[in-house]
Amino acid sequence: MHSLTNIWNLGIKELRSLGHDPVLLGLIVFAFSYAIYSLATGMSYELRNASIAIVDEDRSRLSGNLVAALLPPNFRPPEQIASGELDQRLDDGRDTFILDIPPKFQADVSAGRAPAVQVNIDATAVLQAGIGASDIQQILTGEAAKFYYNGLDRQPDPPVSLRPRIAFNDNLESSWFMGVAWLINIVTMLAIVLSGAAVIREREHGTLDHLLVMPLSPFEIAMAKVWANGLVIMIAAGLSLTVVVRGMLGLPATGSFALFMVSVMLYLFFATAVGLYLGTIARSMPQFGLLFILVVLPMILLSGGYTPLESMPRGLQIAMQAVPSTHFVKIAQAILFRGAGIDIIWPNLAVVAGVGGLLFALALSRFRISVSQTGG
Repeated sequence: MHSLTNIWNLGIKELRSLGHDPVLLGLIVFAFSYAIYSLATGMSYELRNASIAIVDEDRSRLSGNLVAALLPPNFRPPEQIASGELDQRLDDGRDTFILDIPPKFQADVSAGRAPAVQVNIDATAVLQAGIGASDIQQILTGEAAKFYYNGLDRQPDPPVSLRPRIAFNDNLESSWFMGVAWLINIVTMLAIVLSGAAVIREREHGTLDHLLVMPLSPFEIAMAKVWANGLVIMIAAGLSLTVVVRGMLGLPATGSFALFMVSVMLYLFFATAVGLYLGTIARSMPQFGLLFILVVLPMILLSGGYTPLESMPRGLQIAMQAVPSTHFVKIAQAILFRGAGIDIIWPNLAVVAGVGGLLFALALSRFRISVSQTGG
């Protein structure tokens, strides 16, 4: 009980110290609110307001139908240009797509001669170019087929009927995916930053020397930093999920909020342990920042939050299975998108708890060594 009292009081000290640091407080508020919303909505995987121009050399009813089918919000209103302007507009980056409809296009379609329509694409914006090329092909094919079979009683059935069934994100809203991905990343980054900065702040302010002359163990000092900073991250993550991800971004509340928060709590043992370990190695905040870049950013990028693990080299896939952030990404996506329960995610939770516990023990051992060196 005496040890628990010391951990509680030291944790309160950590919270008060954080409360007197306006920079870190501002970073927490910014990261869990505006940063998540702007990053989720600012980078879209859908085709939005793509600039397109038309070289209409046919001037027929069918070519007019093609132009009219290129509708907002996927495309901006198409601009009619002359054929001589095509190359220059692509070179200047004024248009992402330029559609060149050849002469006698309607006559060739009516005669069944399958004329070619040239689609010129500026692929410097590669994501928009790939999606837009597919959309334009579907629009042109659909409008040409509608015109060709207009005089027939029944349009022939296609050889293959494709009926897609989209689960968990019917409208393919990329902001839902990006919002959850950035919530996961910010939980990881700030948990590491806060716990590591707490260690360095004690050393730089000289308060670590004061703690060493008190009847306190290194375990009590480390646990206080873990629960205090972890509590701040948990509260911020819960509010961000409720207000920003589910409220402002519109993610349906399919999964269990309580189960997600329990998963965050287990994951924070790993994340705070990483911060604690890096904080004992770095001697100043600039050094801590460099270590953060070397260790944390690769871990975030390779955890499967942005790129599926299946698309990575086999050796890298196997190695990342030992990193709890990979399993936390799976847990968060399973709960928040698919409404998964404990019966589905327990293997991932077991890995997070096991690896997190081992790393926490290693960080605590390193913290003891660092404290003893400081005391000496």
